[in-house]
Amino acid sequence: MFSKILIANRGEIACRVIYTARRLGIRTVAVYSDADRDALHVTLADEAVNIGPAVASESYLSKQKIIAAAQRTGAEAIHPGYGFLSENADFAEAVEAAGLVFVGPSPASIRAMGLKDAAKALMERAGVPIVPGYHGDAQEPGFLAEQADGIGFPVLIKARAGGGGKGMRRVDRREDFAASLEAAKREAKSAFGDDAVLIEKYLIKPRHIEIQVFGDSYGNAVHLFERDCSLQRRHQKVIEEAPAPGMTEEMRSAMGEAAVRAAGAIDYRGAGTVEFIADVSDGLSPDRFFFMEMNTRLQVEHPVTEAIAGVDLVEWQLRVASGEPLPKSQDELAINGWAFEARVYAEDPSRGFLPATGTLAHLRFPEGDVRIDAGVREGDTITPHYDPLIAKLTVHASDRQSALAKLTRGLEQTQVAGTTTNLDFLIRLSRQPDFAAGHPDTGLIDRDVEALTSARQPDDGALAVAAVAEAGGFAGATGGDPWLSLGPWQLWGEANRPVTLHYDRGQTHCRVTAKGRALFSVALEDRSIPLRLLAGDREARRIEIDGRQSNVTVFEASNGTTLFMDGQTHHFHRHDPLDGGEEAAAGGDRLIAPMPGLVKIVRVREGDVVAKGQALIVMEAMKMELTLTAMRDGIVESLNVGEGDQTSESAVLLSLRPEDAT
Repeated sequence: MFSKILIANRGEIACRVIYTARRLGIRTVAVYSDADRDALHVTLADEAVNIGPAVASESYLSKQKIIAAAQRTGAEAIHPGYGFLSENADFAEAVEAAGLVFVGPSPASIRAMGLKDAAKALMERAGVPIVPGYHGDAQEPGFLAEQADGIGFPVLIKARAGGGGKGMRRVDRREDFAASLEAAKREAKSAFGDDAVLIEKYLIKPRHIEIQVFGDSYGNAVHLFERDCSLQRRHQKVIEEAPAPGMTEEMRSAMGEAAVRAAGAIDYRGAGTVEFIADVSDGLSPDRFFFMEMNTRLQVEHPVTEAIAGVDLVEWQLRVASGEPLPKSQDELAINGWAFEARVYAEDPSRGFLPATGTLAHLRFPEGDVRIDAGVREGDTITPHYDPLIAKLTVHASDRQSALAKLTRGLEQTQVAGTTTNLDFLIRLSRQPDFAAGHPDTGLIDRDVEALTSARQPDDGALAVAAVAEAGGFAGATGGDPWLSLGPWQLWGEANRPVTLHYDRGQTHCRVTAKGRALFSVALEDRSIPLRLLAGDREARRIEIDGRQSNVTVFEASNGTTLFMDGQTHHFHRHDPLDGGEEAAAGGDRLIAPMPGLVKIVRVREGDVVAKGQALIVMEAMKMELTLTAMRDGIVESLNVGEGDQTSESAVLLSLRPEDAT
């Protein structure tokens, strides 16, 4: 076994590897960019080496800097994690050439699976079923459009390199094919340096089921059963589970054997995932699943496999990379119970899952039997430079219903203030009837997107708690002189104060009346809400609203108050009288950058006439493309950015004027 390894990654996967290495007595070396100098993975590692500026191409994607850091610190092996260089054959080759061990498959195996078109041809020869489509080298747009016609719409355009949903577009009509192809190629070029694509038949009701495989240097290979990753948005996984609901032993055996054949065809070593798509229009069937791709690395969702199989896949990686055989044979592996994983992101589902930034001013995870994989802690900042993942929550129970209930409860107990998150979306998704019944498919989120993502306005109880907090009632209830704690509240009679609460897309005027140190009445239009503060402190309290008791956490910051109540998060911001109001926030005549990012494409010039909804600027931020459209009909009066410019959040990109303006 190794005595010291370097982890060529950041965030939660770097922390994940460190924990296992520490348990095995292996010293760890972290690498970090300037933006990550104080990051959690840097703090946890025994040593850490700075490898450059925040931009990934000059730090986490620099092969030379990472290998030099390993040599400088005396590391014997490099664990690539996932993302960044984890599936880069040239990097694996350079690591081996430097006399180090790459904790992963051979460069030849990575190359064999690195291009989806070549991989599918190889799998077809190995007897692994593949999706009907075009997987050739010809890339002329007209030719690809003909291939799509021949396959039959809907089709899926997929970048042949990389993964993670980048360079992928569903096309339902021939007239949309050219624009979708252009966008997919542009995104693929940006993400992977290769704009070649393949075209496949899009299955109307598919499920994304993948098989965890593992091989060693002695020709042994096993599978560790399946994961269902059908709940996706923009081809990114959201909630994963293992095993797959409705899976029969016949189909599990067929998929497992196909996955092991795939691994054997490329002499695979280490952890890998063979991804299949299953046509479930008539239920799961062993003759209707198709190979999509093989990820030659550890997957983000690997904890659900670890939970049901009772293994540590990172430990297996390190043992196999150090020359040991597989710790278990296929006959020694068995499924125990059910597991779910949910990915908590800094993003806004109500705005098309727009990535968010911000400082994690308040961060609490559920206590008890919930596994938390996080690369951040309270006080850390979610920056625009990297993926906005906050944490992964993994739960395990004896059956699916119990595990899903535990997942919902864990999500409800997770508290994040300082940035927008997808927590409410995840909670709603965990309760979605089709998913709860065990019938997931890749189109589920899109079909129910309005119910799952619409901004939820605070109810009367949340408004009452926020009003009391804004009026200073929580501070006054913690003890001391009640009159001093009430501050400017009146001293005789019932003290009362008007409060205006501002929240997403709305505001509420109310009046708070103090009837005692811990008893209040909140008037909301034509109704009054009695609220009593019971046990607790200024932040976490037991409250009684109209005769019903519950727990609430109130986090107050300079820019507003965040409530965590009844499994929901409500943010109330403090109004700035100098703010331009809703018109300015919506942009008005100005197109506003929703977050820091790179201007990829500018589709208009000053003086152009545009229509409401017309695409004006394409930005790239936090690993995704954002198309910004015209707020209304008008003429481009001023254009403030050009292609290649880096822009800050809330920057005015362009301004419009009415067509009839002089």
